[in-house]
Amino acid sequence: MTLLPLAEIVSRRVLQGGVPGSATIVQHLTLWVAFFGAAIAAREDKLLAIAGTSLLPGGRARRLADVFAGAVTTAIVVVLLWGAIELVASERRAGTVVASFLPAWIAQLILPASLGTIAARVVWHSSANAVGRTIAASGVAVGAVVWWRPELLLGADSWPGLALVLAAAICGAPIFALLGGAAAVLLLSEGSRPAAILIETYALSVSSTLPAIPLFTYAGFLLAEGRSSERLIRVFRAWFGWMPGGTAVVCALLCSFFTVFTGGSGVTILALGGLLYPALRREGYRDRFALGLLTASGSLGLLLPPALPLILYSVVAERPMEDLFIGGIIPGLLMTALMAGLGVREGLATGAARTRFEIREAIAAARAAKWELLIPAVALGSIFSGLATPVESAALVAAYVLVVQTCVTRDLSIRRDLLRVSTECVTVIGGVLTILGMAVGLTSYLVGAQIPMRLLEWTQTYVQSPVVFLLGLNLFLLIVGCLMDIFSATVVVVPLIVPLGAAYGIHPVHLGVIFIANLELGYLTPPVGLNLFLSSYRFRRPMVEVARAALPMLGVLGVGVALITYVPWLTLGLLEMLGRL
Repeated sequence: MTLLPLAEIVSRRVLQGGVPGSATIVQHLTLWVAFFGAAIAAREDKLLAIAGTSLLPGGRARRLADVFAGAVTTAIVVVLLWGAIELVASERRAGTVVASFLPAWIAQLILPASLGTIAARVVWHSSANAVGRTIAASGVAVGAVVWWRPELLLGADSWPGLALVLAAAICGAPIFALLGGAAAVLLLSEGSRPAAILIETYALSVSSTLPAIPLFTYAGFLLAEGRSSERLIRVFRAWFGWMPGGTAVVCALLCSFFTVFTGGSGVTILALGGLLYPALRREGYRDRFALGLLTASGSLGLLLPPALPLILYSVVAERPMEDLFIGGIIPGLLMTALMAGLGVREGLATGAARTRFEIREAIAAARAAKWELLIPAVALGSIFSGLATPVESAALVAAYVLVVQTCVTRDLSIRRDLLRVSTECVTVIGGVLTILGMAVGLTSYLVGAQIPMRLLEWTQTYVQSPVVFLLGLNLFLLIVGCLMDIFSATVVVVPLIVPLGAAYGIHPVHLGVIFIANLELGYLTPPVGLNLFLSSYRFRRPMVEVARAALPMLGVLGVGVALITYVPWLTLGLLEMLGRL
């Protein structure tokens, strides 16, 4: 996936023509990475879940919940598996070719192969004993009956099925099963086949810009695994450590930098927490503040280009990616500055230690971290100069970071580290992209049921003012952020709010930035605030304690969201200056 876009750039410049079929092959490699990664995640029992089982008491209740969730998940996956088989069989009969040498059905074989593997792994992980696994395996029979006799659900009330799927999710079923199960129940009740979900999943997975997400994520993982964090903390401390709260400011800046490339996947907290938390405590910051700052800072940077939520929003909303990149710069810097400002306040209140500014050290630190500091220039310069498309730019960044980490700084060994890092990256990507694939199936039902149009009609009937609409939108998105991760929320919710934004005269880029800014708060809000769970795991603290520590940061970021919402210039000012409005 990295080499083909690079070859495309060179071929276009040197031979005045691209590599035949390159883009199509990379798009289908994204499909394989997504579902191969999901199979690995299932093997490691790392499929992303709401984590509701952590709220249940231990012992027998937990074991019963695991078996129940496993049985329901298995049934859902088997229904999806049959849908994948139907899709592959249909494409084989049609003889569709995605490249000059690649039949579509061959490329799609990863779908049934991965789903079959996931079903087996879910059964295995559902219990430690044969009885529990046998009960979980009963989901295979249920799924087979639903596939064989779909007319049993035709015209039936969908609420019992949806309630069952939701209960399984609360008990620990993966998020992709929640979304895929909901889509299956709703579509089957209207007479559609499960293949409809997989058709939408396939279409999203092979979209032209989606490969940028795994490629940028790969660059982020490579950065996190080397010593880049140490070099960057040195340069930020040398330049900003003299300020009151200097180390807290450094934490905000460094976390923001990393999250741009890791996409809020939690890698920032896991990779930097062990380095930054002791530094904050050593220099006199309160334990509660340090815990809250690192928890909140793990989602900073989601508005700064080329952050993954910006890319995904552009795919779903069909807006130019470059416009979202430009529109997110000032809002992203604002959110980072607000968190840094909270650090300054804490530094003044506690008298935390500062780092004396020395120009020699500042220059030396910048020189040592020059390769990392050039990454944004490589990413954005290649796009805005016209050298590369967004996907090619992502491949360029991935190749750049790979060469720097293995050949220049030699933080990583190709022989010892590359396979391990790549596997970890693919596991995370698989978990995320599989959720997106199921979410787009649910979105397809919502669009087919004309939910966006009904929502538009209702809103226009009862809401007349754009200001009131924006207030309601913020409240709605905060609720969404409490219940859904940012990736699935983007696929499910964006098609609903885009017509609303247009009806009230909200610029599409401004709407996108408002959306992502609100969902950024979702990382800190229970019950599925990802940063809360990861901080609880990383720092070995109860989630309630982590949530309490992050409350002040949640409030400050909420102020930032309000400013972004009601001051459109923050989003549109640069676009207007560059003549892109």
